[in-house]
Amino acid sequence: MNKISAYFKDSYHELVEKVSWPTWLQLQQSTVIVLVATAIITALVWVMDFSSNQVLKLIYSLFK
Repeated sequence: MNKISAYFKDSYHELVEKVSWPTWLQLQQSTVIVLVATAIITALVWVMDFSSNQVLKLIYSLFK
């Protein structure tokens, strides 16, 4: 049981004193960056999907 309690004490100590937590401003900036990157990647995937769909429709229409 001592090992378990020592584990939790060490974990708490590490989280409180050794981990550098971001400030609120840094957290907001990181969130905005992630949201913008997600929107850009989503748009790129949509464009690739749409264009490949159109190309395949063109190819299929040639063999009708």
